Amino acid sequence: MLETERYREAAELLQFLLQCQGQDPRHYDEWQALLDWLNSAFPASGQDGIPEEEPYIEEEMARQHAEAKLAEDHDYANKLLHAVTNKPLSEQTFLALEQLVYLDRAEVDEVLIEWIEHNDLHPLLQYRVLQTLQRRGMQGTLTLYRGGEQVEIEIEAVPLKPEQFPEPIQAVLERVGNETQVHDPTLFYFAQELWSQFIMAIYGTKNYRSMLDEEDEVIDIWAAALHLIVSDSLPGGKSDEELRNLYGITDDMRLRFEQAYRSMRHFVAAGAGG
Repeated sequence: MLETERYREAAELLQFLLQCQGQDPRHYDEWQALLDWLNSAFPASGQDGIPEEEPYIEEEMARQHAEAKLAEDHDYANKLLHAVTNKPLSEQTFLALEQLVYLDRAEVDEVLIEWIEHNDLHPLLQYRVLQTLQRRGMQGTLTLYRGGEQVEIEIEAVPLKPEQFPEPIQAVLERVGNETQVHDPTLFYFAQELWSQFIMAIYGTKNYRSMLDEEDEVIDIWAAALHLIVSDSLPGGKSDEELRNLYGITDDMRLRFEQAYRSMRHFVAAGAGG
């Protein structure tokens, strides 16, 4: 977050961690020291600091910055595209994608579409490219492979923020929140992070579409699977049987629950962060 100048998000995360219980005391000292430094070096990062700039102002500043770079170097767009499509995946990949949003060059769309349609990319990187195309104003449908299956993606419908996903997708996380927010906020924080990444990774696939029918059973199944996968990674987490009882997973739902859990476990094992 600091490397990409997301100071407010970094401060909010540190404030959250400082409220969590049961960690090594040294961690709290480190988090507090880092938060104090953030608040002094970047006052706008704190909750009570300078108000965050309006999104449209930030967008305009980013656009002006990218256009200034292009004015200095007419090959700037090609250099960014090369950084995205030919260099190893890193934070620089995502920074380059962010800058490509603001460059009014037709070849940007052409190169990115060709790249994601004909290369086996990590699903999160693939999704970020789809978001980039959406933000650039592209419309229409792309056919590509996601998670081993061929899917059709409407570019203009690609969600840019978590709250833009359909209600059933959000209901899964809300269901986990109802069981964890009060008694286990740490687990809920990690559940939020994992669910956000998982949904982006499976967007448009059969698993994703299966969640959209808004059946309570489907929401319970995915919520229980999400709770279990996060619980597996934390000390003192609930067992498989406890969580099935908690979320009302009956014998008839057991197979679909195990399939959902395996799907999420495969995603985590493959490297959720790319």
